[in-house]
Amino acid sequence: MQAGRTSRTLAAIAISAIMLMSGCVEKSQSDEKGPDWDLEYYLIDPPSSYDDPRNFTVTHPWENVTWGNSSWAVYGNEHGGNCCEHYLAATKEGWILNFGGEYPTWSEDRGHTWQEYLPTIFSQFGCMEPKPTVPGQEGLGEGSIVQATNGDLISMGWFPYPSTSGVDQFYAFFYDSADKEWSWCFNRTPEPFYDRSWQVEIVGPINGGLYGNGPWGSLVISNFWHQVQNIGGQLSTDGLNYDYFDFPDRDDSLDVMEVDLNPASLGREWDYTKPHKEMRAFPVPSGGLYFPNYFIDGSDAYLDTSLNWWTGVTMNGSSLPSQYCAFDSSTALHCVIASGTEFKHMLSWDGGESWENQSYNLSDKASEIEEWEFHSNGEHDLFVLNVRFQSADGPDVDIAWHVREFSESLEPDTLTYLGLGDLDSTSGAGNDIRFDFASMGILPDGGAFIAYHDSTDPDPLFGVELLIPNSYRPIADQFMTGHNH
Repeated sequence: MQAGRTSRTLAAIAISAIMLMSGCVEKSQSDEKGPDWDLEYYLIDPPSSYDDPRNFTVTHPWENVTWGNSSWAVYGNEHGGNCCEHYLAATKEGWILNFGGEYPTWSEDRGHTWQEYLPTIFSQFGCMEPKPTVPGQEGLGEGSIVQATNGDLISMGWFPYPSTSGVDQFYAFFYDSADKEWSWCFNRTPEPFYDRSWQVEIVGPINGGLYGNGPWGSLVISNFWHQVQNIGGQLSTDGLNYDYFDFPDRDDSLDVMEVDLNPASLGREWDYTKPHKEMRAFPVPSGGLYFPNYFIDGSDAYLDTSLNWWTGVTMNGSSLPSQYCAFDSSTALHCVIASGTEFKHMLSWDGGESWENQSYNLSDKASEIEEWEFHSNGEHDLFVLNVRFQSADGPDVDIAWHVREFSESLEPDTLTYLGLGDLDSTSGAGNDIRFDFASMGILPDGGAFIAYHDSTDPDPLFGVELLIPNSYRPIADQFMTGHNH
């Protein structure tokens, strides 16, 4: 039992009991026969109920041993993406969200049906600018989206040069979970070029002074503004009206704040608050937002609930080991380090005071890493690492490791090859074949959905996992009522 771990939820206890009664035992990684698909897994939906079901190869996580196939439902850019990417996220209600293209797109039934929010010419909040898309400029929008801890959806769309003004435009899209209604608002940037946004919740309540008060704050940054120039971002406390928000310089020396990163317990909503890793920040359960390794000297930054900046440290005065960290509902703090063709997954049960770790070495397969992302789900004790790498013989390959029962062991159980792995693509404008960034999520039923790219489509695809461990059924069945087709 790890130090600082909380007691299991009732759902997890139920799962354990079912596994014991059924005689299931932990699979040894030395067993090259792999899982017993008939006994250990089930199809959450029949593949025939989807328009484009495909089989992806599942192998031993380290050895060159094929264990079988896993069924996935596959989607293209008509389901919320664009020429070059998908921006995927999940909600605690079981929605698949995608804001890779023009507008927020989502499915409430595991990908069987899809909806898109198209703003009307007038907004109930007084935002009366024209619609983002204008004739001749369709297809240029892209955005970001994530669920806040109270269930609201915060998202931002970027439309590059959609008018004769020659100025980029922001359109905030907001879903009020209490009213179950979408709304939108026009926000103009002071700079002529922005680029893809990344978005995260600042855990509140927020007392933001000039920025207002609210149950949370929504912070948006971009590749160009933040990663290249570090000239700040956009902040809102209502999900609709955003204002410029300044960031500290990377070489600043700020007062130190000890930040409690060791919550006693967390609700299941914490499995859905993780932003895209390129945000390089994560919400703090006790309030605020944490930026690991923000400063040049490797120290962390912390934004409190009054929107003040500090040098952040853990309760024992330490910094976190990676820019890429996040909590899940188990109270686990996950961090991932990427170096060359090797990854290290680090997990802390005590707020960053001590760490377990697991290495993933791709030196025998990859000449370089192209893109990667990770997610975890505390309710299912599941961690998934998705990597797109340049193979030694040329094409890019998309893979995903599943670590089931990470609370017991960080060693992965399976390695899945997503798609054919037969296409060489590169991120960035001007390239003919583009896959700009990795993106993924995990549904409440434990199924992952992950972006990938192969020769079957000119643009990136994403797949939704259909083959689920039997141990997930007590929770999964709660979300499938009325969704089976």
